[in-house]
Amino acid sequence: MPTLLSNLAILLAGAGVAHSWSTFVVPHAEGKDDTPALLAALPKFSTNSTILFQQGITYNIFTPVKFPALTNVEVRIEGNLTYPSDIPTVQAAVASSSYPGAWFAFSGGSNVTLRGSQDPKWGWVDAHGQAWWDAGQQTNRPHGWAFSKIKTGVIRDMKLWKPIGWNFATSGSSNLHIFNNKIVAVSDSGSFPFNTDGFSAGGTNLLFEDNSVQNGDDCLTVGSGAVNITFRNSYCEGGHGLSIGSLGEGGAVANVQNVLFDNVVMNNCLYGARFKSWTGGNGLARNITWRNIAFNEVPFPLTCETSYWDQEDGPKPTSSGVNNTHIQDFLFENFVGVIKDVPYVEGSCVTDPCWYYVPGATGKEVAIFDLYPQTATNILAKNILAVTQTLAPVAVMCNATTVSNDVGFKCWDGPFIPTRAGI
Repeated sequence: MPTLLSNLAILLAGAGVAHSWSTFVVPHAEGKDDTPALLAALPKFSTNSTILFQQGITYNIFTPVKFPALTNVEVRIEGNLTYPSDIPTVQAAVASSSYPGAWFAFSGGSNVTLRGSQDPKWGWVDAHGQAWWDAGQQTNRPHGWAFSKIKTGVIRDMKLWKPIGWNFATSGSSNLHIFNNKIVAVSDSGSFPFNTDGFSAGGTNLLFEDNSVQNGDDCLTVGSGAVNITFRNSYCEGGHGLSIGSLGEGGAVANVQNVLFDNVVMNNCLYGARFKSWTGGNGLARNITWRNIAFNEVPFPLTCETSYWDQEDGPKPTSSGVNNTHIQDFLFENFVGVIKDVPYVEGSCVTDPCWYYVPGATGKEVAIFDLYPQTATNILAKNILAVTQTLAPVAVMCNATTVSNDVGFKCWDGPFIPTRAGI
C-alpha cells in the first residue's frame, strides 16, 4: 500500500507539472519599443499561459507583433497599448518584408483568448488614426488584429481607439465567441475614417454579440468561405452596414452559408442590410437572414445587388449571363426605422457620381434589389416598417423579371406596397 500511494503521488505530481499554468507579465521600458521583449518571451509562453499587459501601464507597441501558434493561452490587455504616433514609422513597418499582415497577428492554435479590460480607463489600444484620416493617407496602412487559424477561441472586452483601418479579422478560424468589444473609429475633424471595417468574419461557427462599432466601413462583413455566422445584440454607427461580400471579384467562386444578423441597431449608417457580389462573379450565398433591425438616418436600409463594381475602375461592365453569384433563401424580417432622404454626401465618396449612386433611385427606397435573371431564389422582405425623414412616400426598386417568388412587396420601381408574403 505505501508503494501504491507513493506511485500515485508521483503520477499526480507529474500531472500537475504537465498542466501547470504560467504567467508572463510583459515588461515596459519608458519611451522605448516594448515589442522586442514580448517577442523574445513568446516561445516560452505559447502553451498553458497568460500573457499579461498590466493595468496602469501604457505599452509602446512600436513594431508589429506576430504570435506563434498558441495552445491554451490567454492574452490579457489590462493596460493600454499604443502604436507609433508618426505615420512614416508605421508605413515603414507595413512595407517591410517581415510584416505579418496585421499589427497584431495570431498565426494559429487552439483554445486562445484575447481579453481586454472592463475598466473604462484601461485596456484601450490607440492607433492614432486621426492623423491618417486628416492627411487622407491611404498608403501602407496596417490592419489591426488578425485572429487567424484559431480553433476554439474568444475575443472579449477589447477596446480600440481611432484604429487606422481594418480592425478584427478571423480568417480560417472556427468556433469563436466574440463579444463585448468596442471600436471607436470616429473623426474629430470631419475627415473620414476610410476602411475601418469593424469585424471581417471568415471561418466557421462564429458568434458575435454585444459589440459596439463606430466606424467608416462595414460594421460586420462576411467573406467567401464563411459558414455558420451569427451577429446579434449589437450597435453599429456611421459605417456601411451589415454586409455579405463583396463576393466573386474577377469571376471568383463564392461560398457563404448560414448567416444570421439579429437584433442590431444601425444608426447613421450608409447601409443597413447589404449583400454585394461583383458583376460576373460565381458561386452561391445561401440561407442568409437579417432580422430585428432598427435603423435611423440610413439611406439604404435593404440592399441586395449582384452587379457590384468599383467605379474607380471605370464604367460598369455588362453581363447578360447567369454566371453571377447565385443567392438562395434570403430573409429580411422586422425592419423598423427612418430612411435618410435629405441631401447628403457620405464621407467615403471619392468619385462623381459617388460609388454608392444607384441610377434611377429617388433616395426614398427602403429596399433595392438589383439582381440578374435566374440568379435569385426565395428572397423575401417581411414586416418592413419605414418612414422617410421628409415624410415623403417610401419607395422600392425591384425588377420583376429577375425574381420568381413574391418578395414581400410589389416588385417594381415605385411606391413600397407590401404583399401578402410581406405582412
